Amino acid sequence: MTTELKRTPIFPLYAQSGSPRCIDFGGWELPVQFTGIQKEHEAVREQAGLFDVSHMGEVIISGEGSLAYLQQLLTNDASRLQDGQAQYTLMCYPTGGVVDDLLVYRLGEEHYMLVINASNIDKDIDWMKQSLPANVTLENISEQTALIALQGPQAVAILQAATQSDRYAELAGFSFIEKAEIFGVHALISRTGYTGEDGYELYVSATDAPLIWEKLLQAGEPLGLIPCGLGARDTLRFEARLPLYGQELSADISPLEAGLGYFVKLDKEHFTGKEALVAQKEKGLSRKLVGVEMIDRGIPRPHYPVYQNGRQIGEVTTGTQSPTLKRNLGLALIEADSAALGTPIELEIRGKMLKAEVVKAPFYKRASSVTK
Repeated sequence: MTTELKRTPIFPLYAQSGSPRCIDFGGWELPVQFTGIQKEHEAVREQAGLFDVSHMGEVIISGEGSLAYLQQLLTNDASRLQDGQAQYTLMCYPTGGVVDDLLVYRLGEEHYMLVINASNIDKDIDWMKQSLPANVTLENISEQTALIALQGPQAVAILQAATQSDRYAELAGFSFIEKAEIFGVHALISRTGYTGEDGYELYVSATDAPLIWEKLLQAGEPLGLIPCGLGARDTLRFEARLPLYGQELSADISPLEAGLGYFVKLDKEHFTGKEALVAQKEKGLSRKLVGVEMIDRGIPRPHYPVYQNGRQIGEVTTGTQSPTLKRNLGLALIEADSAALGTPIELEIRGKMLKAEVVKAPFYKRASSVTK
């Protein structure tokens, strides 16, 4: 029996932009590209791109015990947030493996929004409900909420043109305006993103999303704005070394192994997974996520085995030919003893052992970063 794929409110407008090629992405019919991954990638690095990421999940946490609940649920320190600030964080299992990585937005005192990965919505909500206290309410608003990401060096100018306001240019990274207005409708506008570039994420009602999408494309066209699909989103986040759940993070990969220790506050009194992560840090990591670059001709792909001196030491989590750098690069989770920069390694690609080496990541970093 074939399961019908879910579609975002913006799906009917895809055909207005190029020849979108859609795929099944975690049960959603989403565009991998509109006009080509290379072109869309370059647009975000040089001008701007618009992404429909309405498949992401949004959950409201409210009630007098909300902060205490989030403190035990999340690895980062939510008590540091002021109203109008957002934070990257993770939920962990008691083993230290990752349930999901997410953003938490402080909407007000004891009032938060969590933004979770689309493929994990049901699993995450089940997990959160297991420890939900009686004085905290959890509301899944994913179906009535759409998310549009405006990313790239021209994002500020485009949003200024669209809103006739300079207030968003002054917005700090990981800050947001909840009661913003764009094209006459309400939006939460956040200075966040998943591309390594400056930009914004706009949370709007599902009914308003098509209007915002169309009018933003119109406003941004003179500045080079084009719609972008999942393909460019993946290559952009990869170059910036931003993790993808299921590849760089999973129930079997801890935040420390993935190089995300900054977002794990081990000095917090308690959170789920803390004991395992403290033990992992004290013992010393046995695995680390590293950058790899091919020396021989070949492109790293997820799950390709990584070898050193004839022995497998790990595997590739993400890899491609970098559209920006034109180099064959990957991220790999390997034994920590082999993680030093310059270490010679080999990748098994289609039955052949090809030379590579450990290199510094992120592979791309813009001059001044305000996004995650």
